[in-house]
Amino acid sequence: MFGCRFIKFHPSEYVLKYKNGKVIKEGSGISFYYYAPTTSIIVVPIGSSDAPFIFEEVTSDFQTVTVQGQITFRIVDQKKTAQLLNYTYNIKRRSYVSDDPQKLPQKVINIVKVLTKKHLENLQLGEAVKSSEKLAQSIITDIKQNEEIGLLGIEILGLSILAILPNKETARALEAQAREQILKKADDAIYERRNASIDQERKVKENEFNTEIAIENKKKQVRETQLEAERTIQHKQNQLKEEQMNFDTSLEMKKKDLVEVTALNAKAEADAKAYELSAIMKALADSDPNVIRTLGNMNMQPNKLIAMAFQGLAENAEKIGQLNISPDLLQELIKE
Repeated sequence: MFGCRFIKFHPSEYVLKYKNGKVIKEGSGISFYYYAPTTSIIVVPIGSSDAPFIFEEVTSDFQTVTVQGQITFRIVDQKKTAQLLNYTYNIKRRSYVSDDPQKLPQKVINIVKVLTKKHLENLQLGEAVKSSEKLAQSIITDIKQNEEIGLLGIEILGLSILAILPNKETARALEAQAREQILKKADDAIYERRNASIDQERKVKENEFNTEIAIENKKKQVRETQLEAERTIQHKQNQLKEEQMNFDTSLEMKKKDLVEVTALNAKAEADAKAYELSAIMKALADSDPNVIRTLGNMNMQPNKLIAMAFQGLAENAEKIGQLNISPDLLQELIKE
């Protein structure tokens, strides 16, 4: 009634109530009565804002790339922002009276574009395409120190570089180059695998040869050991044979000495017997043969006596006229 009205704002809106060119009330989420003909209301959003961007830049090797990303910011000094940009609010229309609030994100994007260009001018295409994270960190470090950002009364909350893309022809060339490098790496991998296989096979062969050499050396050692053992055994056998020959020689020498001693003893005994017989014969040379025969028949066995009797008969056969010996007598004589 009569131009007096009531208005209420959200907590995410910072409000400045001007009357006669002076701030008579301010704050976030406030409500108040105002007189429309003499009151101006400034509404500055205090929540975070996302400003997506996409633009083209040139790298150090004169290649055009498209940079796509997003920056997040919020207004922290509402009065300073309101002094630079017109945030006057039309209560009836529920909108701003100018397009300055839409210009703030573009101003921030322009600052990001300038800093992006500065960094991309020092990078070649291949490096730029792979430097999204590094570029974002560098830009956010520089933008937080930018004086214009401070004059606008805003705070940068974050920056993301979503993609850095070359144009289609350059992308195809990079793809071809990358493809060739991948194929080359694949070929190198195949060659390395083949070389590794050949090297492994060579090592296996070397191990086999080394094993065979070791086996032959062991066989040689075993054979040498066997020969040494056989030589030792042969040496022992030769020693035993030599000792046996020495023993046999000594034994034969002793036998020879024994035979010589036996022969000397037999000769001495025979000489003694011959001397004894010679003495006996000399003693009996003048004796009667019959007496000697009688002495010889003493203690003689009966069969020998009978044989001597028959011998006597045979010697005097010319003197015997007739001699009858009956079978019974002969049998009796034979029995004895």
